[in-house]
Amino acid sequence: MHDPIALAVPFFFVLIGLELAWAKKRGARVYRFNDAVTDLSCGITSQIVHLAWAATQLAIYAWLYERARLVTIAPTWLAWVVAFVGVDFLYYWWHRFSHEVNVLWAAHVVHHQSEDYNLAVALRQSVITGWTALPFYLPLALLGVPTLVFAVVHALSILYQFWIHTELIGKVRGPVDWVLNLPSHHRVHHAINERYLDKNYGATLIVWDRLFGTYAEEHEPPVYGITNALGSFNPMWAQIHYWFELGAMARAARRPIDKLRVWIASPAWKPAGYAPPSVAPIDRRKKYNPRASRAVVRYVGLQYVVVSAVTFCLMMWHGAIATGTLVLGGAAVLGALVAFGGLLEGRRWGVYVEGARLALGAVAVLVWLRS
Repeated sequence: MHDPIALAVPFFFVLIGLELAWAKKRGARVYRFNDAVTDLSCGITSQIVHLAWAATQLAIYAWLYERARLVTIAPTWLAWVVAFVGVDFLYYWWHRFSHEVNVLWAAHVVHHQSEDYNLAVALRQSVITGWTALPFYLPLALLGVPTLVFAVVHALSILYQFWIHTELIGKVRGPVDWVLNLPSHHRVHHAINERYLDKNYGATLIVWDRLFGTYAEEHEPPVYGITNALGSFNPMWAQIHYWFELGAMARAARRPIDKLRVWIASPAWKPAGYAPPSVAPIDRRKKYNPRASRAVVRYVGLQYVVVSAVTFCLMMWHGAIATGTLVLGGAAVLGALVAFGGLLEGRRWGVYVEGARLALGAVAVLVWLRS
């Protein structure tokens, strides 16, 4: 069975194109090329790395289901209902803890770094959130939700969340607003306005937030990003930057207990001895937006089409591709993403990385042709 996320990739790009056209018709600017490229690069990085362990994660669930389930639910309508409610409920708690515990936030922060809000942001993901979320879902295996049912429902939950990352759909009134997670709700979640922080964790349903006191309605215009802005278009730095920040806090902490507490404390907590960087008030905050030449933008745009197509092929047919070709191809894709970030920031090293990844890509093609 093909990964539903891989099958949905062409539709993601079609919908992003439609959002761009809709925004242009309304005279709104919801995309910046450099930021959108970084969003997509983080998503591609996540998917490339995901190829290495996706089967392992599902195998862990399957092993627990086969060896340790407490009850058996036949894969009928009941199994699907239990899976839907269970996945949504457990996602809420994984998501909430990912904002309240530093080691989980270090992974999840990637999804919140963009200072824009559009469909491309939905694809901005960490390479390790699959592992941080897996323990939260394992109770479903114990409760007898079959592996295939869990995998499909979990994928559909992720797919649902794609469309709510848009500014072009306003508030929806009525019963649906009380039940489903909608764009207005999720804009609140991505905002750093004080009244919006740590709110609206739902996946498909918003009812858990209403029940557990984490719901907030959209009122003032949201300001997007993270409180200490990333300030980079490098997708690899985006994946690891908060780990370095945690390491700096642990080294600066005066008390030994605080050096340990850093890793499990709330991101809002700072140990004595650590001086956090100054952050501009959100009403004076400027988006990170270095200018690249038109030639660079055109080059990156054209190359991105190729890289996206290669990524789609790797996601769809990785099981039929020789390991050597898969590793070389994946490395070339990751190198391209780093190079594109460097080129868009005007970094000299971006040219050298791009040259190296083109050479690596050529080697990958040769190995593939000979295999």
